[in-house]
Amino acid sequence: MSDRHISQHFETVAIHAGNTADPLTGAVVPPIYQVSTYKQDGVGGLRGGYEYSRSANPTRTALEENLAALEGGRRGLAFASGLAAEDCLLRTLLSPGDHVVIPNDAYGGTFRLFAKVVSRWGVEWSVADTSDPAAVRAAITPKTKAVWVETPSNPLLGITDIAALSQIAREAGAKLVVDNTFASPYLQQPLALGADIVVHSLTKYMGGHSDVVGGALVVADQALGEELAYHQNAMGAVAGPMDAWLVLRGIKTLAVRMDRHSENATQVAEMLTRHARVTRVLYPGLPEHPGHEIAAKQMKSFGGMVSFQVEGGEEAAVEVCNRAKVFTLGESLGGVESLIEHPGRMTHASVAGSLLEVPADLVRLSVGIENIDDLLQDLKQALN
Repeated sequence: MSDRHISQHFETVAIHAGNTADPLTGAVVPPIYQVSTYKQDGVGGLRGGYEYSRSANPTRTALEENLAALEGGRRGLAFASGLAAEDCLLRTLLSPGDHVVIPNDAYGGTFRLFAKVVSRWGVEWSVADTSDPAAVRAAITPKTKAVWVETPSNPLLGITDIAALSQIAREAGAKLVVDNTFASPYLQQPLALGADIVVHSLTKYMGGHSDVVGGALVVADQALGEELAYHQNAMGAVAGPMDAWLVLRGIKTLAVRMDRHSENATQVAEMLTRHARVTRVLYPGLPEHPGHEIAAKQMKSFGGMVSFQVEGGEEAAVEVCNRAKVFTLGESLGGVESLIEHPGRMTHASVAGSLLEVPADLVRLSVGIENIDDLLQDLKQALN
């Protein structure tokens, strides 16, 4: 639907890739094709390649072309949620008896998918600290088909050297999967660093306004993209046209939003390091963060997510969440509004008792694009 090579500059690609003016009216925004089926030009004569909207829909096609262009991939696929994208990927890549290395810090829903769903049909998994290439190498077995990475990770903001792990995975004959949700393609492009597959929850920074749920896969290999597309159609958890349109709208402002998210988060993290009640701040933009140098090498800036630990344990962390006013108490992340949550009781309750269990005194922030003075003041009063 578009010429994705209109520019090499991210901001221009974000606005134009997949967004060709409507040929009938000249509308500069792709229409919402709220349609289930399409008139065919004779039996088997598909008009523009469309027959049924589970298989393909023009609004979703526009989003998928946009995603591929932003990540520098050969094929993009849009799903009903991030977990739907992950499920399709795992069932495409894996067979019973295969093995996956997963990170020791990851989204609770991803862990639940491995521990409670995928494992039931014979897929094995083991946990490794993906910030340590040697630990990942040691975790790989002859049955390993994929190495799964989040960087920055959720919720401890760990950093993984994508280029180093891509080499390790390649030597083992495994695919490197990178969940790029926290960074977005504006801040980090894993395929350019050697990854095979990028995963997104489009619900987060890509949509950016807390009004849509979606997921995506972007791949470097065309053949793998075709295989994933087959499974996407066969399994059916596709993004609807309205959801695809909302994500496309959000992506147009991704660059300017991520700049503001990162600027605000940096100031929030720096304030928290000076606060007497904060015992630890987790933000890759801080020089003392163990992954700071790698993050600076593979990211444009450090993103809008900040986690911190407080003195007084779990109850004190919960009280900080409850006292916030500008920061909204809620799950998810990546919207224009700032959110605060207690991972142990909320987004990461599913990892309790596992190797991925998060500290009880941890608070996670999704720093929005509000005025920074209001955000700093709110956190100070919540901590006092």
